[in-house]
Amino acid sequence: MINKVTTGLENLIEHPPDYLRGKRLGLLSNPASIHSHFRHAKDLIHTFFPGRLTALFSPQHGFYAEKQDNMVESRHFIESNLNIPVFSLYNDTRIPTKEMFDEIDILLIDIQDVGTRVYTFIYTISYCLETAKRCNKPVVILDRPNPIGGLQVEGNILSNDCISFVGRFPIPMRHGLTVGEISQFFNQECGINADLSIIPMKNWKRHLYWQDTGLPWISPSPNLPTPQSCMVYPGQVIFEGTNISEGRGTTLPFEQFGAPFLDIQNIKKEAEKAIKGAILRPVYFEPTSGKWHGQACKGFQIHITSKKEYNSFLSSLILMQLILRHHPNAFKFKEPPYEYEFERMPIDLILGSKTLREKLAAQEDPVHLSDQWKDELDQFQSLSRKYHLYD
Repeated sequence: MINKVTTGLENLIEHPPDYLRGKRLGLLSNPASIHSHFRHAKDLIHTFFPGRLTALFSPQHGFYAEKQDNMVESRHFIESNLNIPVFSLYNDTRIPTKEMFDEIDILLIDIQDVGTRVYTFIYTISYCLETAKRCNKPVVILDRPNPIGGLQVEGNILSNDCISFVGRFPIPMRHGLTVGEISQFFNQECGINADLSIIPMKNWKRHLYWQDTGLPWISPSPNLPTPQSCMVYPGQVIFEGTNISEGRGTTLPFEQFGAPFLDIQNIKKEAEKAIKGAILRPVYFEPTSGKWHGQACKGFQIHITSKKEYNSFLSSLILMQLILRHHPNAFKFKEPPYEYEFERMPIDLILGSKTLREKLAAQEDPVHLSDQWKDELDQFQSLSRKYHLYD
């Protein structure tokens, strides 16, 4: 049953807060920052607060989400319709400066997160909170759904020695929080203590996936084109740290993966015994960019058959270990740099652990490994529950 959700943006427009009137407003947004009738947040805010929108900010992939890959920076520019600056927070700095915040009195944030630790938008928000605290300026987050729901959490908690731009704070790979909730978590639990307000959604419940919200899906970044790609992303993103194509440069990024050398028959046979809630359908594809550009890759498309049973992170660990087992010479872990880290292994930053890669390579059972982080996962859920805004 479709449960029509009202986003924080729509809530703002329906009930404009008095504390925004007369203030110079900044907005962190990208193409997914839309009303359910497809009007962009910047246009709505300009309409309802005429002349008060004085600066825009953009996360990774750019204000128009045109940048495809990691470490492809977007520029600062002047937005032509409103004649105001757009400050890229994926440029020579990922941290907004005091000079940028001099343009505004209050920062509004309307960003679609995807519920996964390595997705950098939440860390851009955390840097904005830190700068806002230093500049004594309030931040208001217009909340949006977690597209993969708010009940399930997956994966190990980030280790301190793996802190990076794809993991700043101790959270699991799938965190189960909305963008407003996790921002409150960072603000309070990680000692930022900015003046933060959340304009909540209406009718969002924790069991809802994107398909249940009645909202249109707009890609928050180029390689998450569908809600289904978000559902596999918490696991399939680990292949970014390897020479296995994670499906970039195809029409099904993260939903399909492979390489020219894969033994798909034997991998499928063994994977089906271990992976629950999904079917691996053998496919051939040829990436138009990225890894194995222009070469035929053998691999799989992941078809989820049970959202409750499917654990993306554990499933992808199982798949990675099977590839390691069957292709010890052809399979490679990617070398740095990765997301502005030039020494540490990309796979360790993505996994959030230096030892997990070694244990997978030593053929330790991924199910047994996941049992070892159950207690810390339970502790995270207990702690994060304090920041739940919805039933």
